[in-house]
Formats: sequence, C-alpha cells, structure tokens
Amino acid sequence: MSLETKIMADIKAAMLARDQKKLEALRAIKAQILLEKTKGGNVELTEATELSLLQKLVKQRKESAAIYEQNGRQELADEEKFQASVIEAYLPQPLSEDELRAIIKDVIAQVGATSIKDMGRVMGTVTKQVAGKADNAKVSQLVKELLGA
Repeated sequence: MSLETKIMADIKAAMLARDQKKLEALRAIKAQILLEKTKGGNVELTEATELSLLQKLVKQRKESAAIYEQNGRQELADEEKFQASVIEAYLPQPLSEDELRAIIKDVIAQVGATSIKDMGRVMGTVTKQVAGKADNAKVSQLVKELLGA
C-alpha cells in the first residue's frame, strides 16, 4: 500500500473519530504529497521521495516547536510536537547507533576510504543505504569519527 493510500485511509478514520488534531497533521501530509506529485507533471512518487518528504515535514514541525518554546508559546509548541509525532509514525524505525556504525564501517571497507578526504564517497553510499532510517547529521558525525577527523 502506498503512502498516499495509507494517508487517505487514516484521514477517513480520523474524520469518523472526530480527531481534529490528527486530521490536521494528516491533511498536511496529503497536501505535501499532492504538491510533490504535481511538481513533475502528476507522476507517482518513489518510496525514497515519500520518505524524504515525511522527514522534511517532521524537521519543519520540530524546528517550529523549538521557536515557539523560545518565544514562550508552549501551546503552539505542543501542537507542532503532536503533528511531528503523527508524521513520524509513517517513517520506518530509525537505525540504532550501533547498526549505523556497522553500516558505515562496511561502506568504508567497500570504497577503500582511508582519510577524511574520502568522506564524500562514503557519505554518498551510506545515505543511499540508510535513506529514511537515519539522520544525515548523525551519519556525517559518525563518518568523521570513523575516518579519524
């Protein structure tokens, strides 16, 4: 089942349950999917595109929540955090640090990386393998650590 189909089913369920907060988050996902589809002439989205779309939405919500908290608007921050949690439910389970470290070590061995100069090649391969399952900032940090930067 595609993400769009899953979202539509969950929107119907939220409407029937009269869950306005969840419905708002689901509609935001649906709107973003429709925008992405029409950008390229109404094409089907790949799973990787869907994952990056969801990650982008979660990141936006978390950044907004942090800004609201800095400005003393806790009720708005709570709303953003709730929406982020609803969207995160559609993302795959993130990799643990140990799993991520093992993947990076394998890639370093595969590409023959020996120094920080090889970071670009390692990052390119790793990010394709862990798309949607790990934060790129965390991947970058571990790659630097393992390459001895």
